[in-house]
Amino acid sequence: MAAGPGAGPRLAELLAEGQRLWEEVETGTEPSSGAPAVQDKVRQGLDALQRAAAMVAQLELFSENEELEEIASADLKYLLLPALLGALTLKQVDLSRRLEHLESARAHFWRFLKLCRSYGLGSFHLPAASPPGEEDGESPSPGGPAAAQPSLVAMASSRQAKIERYKQKKDLENRLASMKTFVESGQADEEQIREFYTLQIQKWINTGLEEVESIDQEMVILRSRGAVKQSSAPPHGPSRQVRAPLKPFILTRDAAQAKVFGAGYPGLPTMTVDDWYEQRRRQGVVSGQSAPQRAAAGITDEELQKQQEEKKEEEDDEEALQKARNWDDWKDTHPRGYGNRQNVG
Repeated sequence: MAAGPGAGPRLAELLAEGQRLWEEVETGTEPSSGAPAVQDKVRQGLDALQRAAAMVAQLELFSENEELEEIASADLKYLLLPALLGALTLKQVDLSRRLEHLESARAHFWRFLKLCRSYGLGSFHLPAASPPGEEDGESPSPGGPAAAQPSLVAMASSRQAKIERYKQKKDLENRLASMKTFVESGQADEEQIREFYTLQIQKWINTGLEEVESIDQEMVILRSRGAVKQSSAPPHGPSRQVRAPLKPFILTRDAAQAKVFGAGYPGLPTMTVDDWYEQRRRQGVVSGQSAPQRAAAGITDEELQKQQEEKKEEEDDEEALQKARNWDDWKDTHPRGYGNRQNVG
């Protein structure tokens, strides 16, 4: 039920303090909203507005079963409490709780819009009670319905609505500026006071609609990021088995070299290449196919060395032959004494 001006000066003081702090934060000259001085004002403003909202609920100033005319003119300004709470909640800068702050601010704005709608203050479409993707408890996927492109008709309609709200907001601000001093000085009568607070409510309706739309878009982005991070996180499965570090050893080509190096380094174990591959294969580090192909082909070290020497000799022969050919070619084009212009030699 509606209450008269007897809501008490204490309630009016709390609302005035919260509204003053909001205006200082909104129009302040601080370079960043995260500055300690700004955040102190945000916390103080939220505290004052929350206490005022608790008093309004206790006094039962407003009810959806009554008409706007039943509300006393002096009590109309308390309809702004949820909107101011939502606006100050958005000014908090704790990124780790950003999604929580968005949800809280949206709930404040939605309660304000619902209350204004029940009293017939303005003609507007009331947004959904829950943000997109929350009805089914799931975040919208990048390729899901929430990511579908809106139709051209819907985009044009939304753009036209934003233009109309902007024009109405500017008109309301001009009318409020011309009436503010007159009302706050106590020179306005009850009808003028009622008009002033009604205009304030209509201004905040436009602000609330814009903020809800912006909050819904930001929440979709934040939830999509969370889903991507969760899907890209490494699985919590068993970790890879840690192998014991290998002891130092000398790697030799064959058993003969192993005996030689072993005699000089009695404290250091030696092994051939084949032994080393076999040991690593048993440890599961390399597969059986990783062993040297010469062992599978049955080629001994002596035969391999002989093949390498023969290949080197062939390469040397080819190189010597090529040099001889080049020298013959040069002599064909350069006769004896070519370039000896002073007849020396």
